[in-house]
Amino acid sequence: MTTEAESAPIESLPPEIKSIQPGGGVCMRIELAWGGWRRWYLKTFRKRYIADMLAKREGSTNACPHEVLDPRDVKFYRNQGGYYWSEANDPFCWRDRLPFVRAGLAELFILGATFFALTAILAVVFWPLAIAPALVGLSIVWFFRNPKRIIPDETGVVVSPADGHIACVEDVSDEFIGKPAVLIGIFLSVFDVHINRVSMDATVIGLRHRRGKFLNALRPESAQENERMEVRFQQNSAPRRRFIIRQIAGAIARRIVCHVAPGDSLEIGEQFGMIKLGSRTELIIPKEAGLELLVSKGQKVNAGATVLARYTSTTETPVSPASETASGEAT
Repeated sequence: MTTEAESAPIESLPPEIKSIQPGGGVCMRIELAWGGWRRWYLKTFRKRYIADMLAKREGSTNACPHEVLDPRDVKFYRNQGGYYWSEANDPFCWRDRLPFVRAGLAELFILGATFFALTAILAVVFWPLAIAPALVGLSIVWFFRNPKRIIPDETGVVVSPADGHIACVEDVSDEFIGKPAVLIGIFLSVFDVHINRVSMDATVIGLRHRRGKFLNALRPESAQENERMEVRFQQNSAPRRRFIIRQIAGAIARRIVCHVAPGDSLEIGEQFGMIKLGSRTELIIPKEAGLELLVSKGQKVNAGATVLARYTSTTETPVSPASETASGEAT
């Protein structure tokens, strides 16, 4: 017997998620403070620019805690709804095409510039002392890189939501998925790309954010105790499988970025957020008779490019107890 999952109702955005970076952060506060000065400058000296931007602005409400004069003002609040600009009317959309992730440009500029300035000063004083800050500055630049990825277009594939190494592959149960499921945990070191991508074409059903500890992401208990964002998806195409991607903070990475909102539709491999510095990402997918797992513990994977699993059937097929046992032994 084959079935197609019913469409899950779109949930409201939880009130505790007030921005795309619920955990805040020093760089975020600096950028928001700078935004206040920028708006003062624009209103004082660039009134024609403001009039042009306001004429192109779409939406009927302001969901931000400040004035919205141009697209930069909604950067941290794009998941709240409200005002927005189309890509054709956004003079800053070129930032999305940079080789660095847009959500990390503030950290890249503030932290990177700080360490490179320190490098220059120490190089004048005593050049061997400049090596350490130079390496840190280069590491920051490397961390926020945004490489292009070739996304597989095969039917039924499940791509990795993160770069890193497979930390675990285990059977679980989840109320949202509503059937036996498989959890694939991925550990991200500070040297990995930290952008998260959606594993299948899907619509965001809901989000869950939980504040917590910042244990080392290699420790199994970090998945349960650390701060995390859980994004619930349902495939846009048949058989409309439900799946979950969890962004989990680590000992160093304490800022989770998730810029999607309930109701958003994403294509397979599309970016939906990032975790800043070492962390963990988990993917939970339905366990069905047609599921073929293609990764094992310790394997290196790349977000959007590495195929973690494949569904050989385009319809949902209930898993019999016998096939469950066999699949469990295989993993």
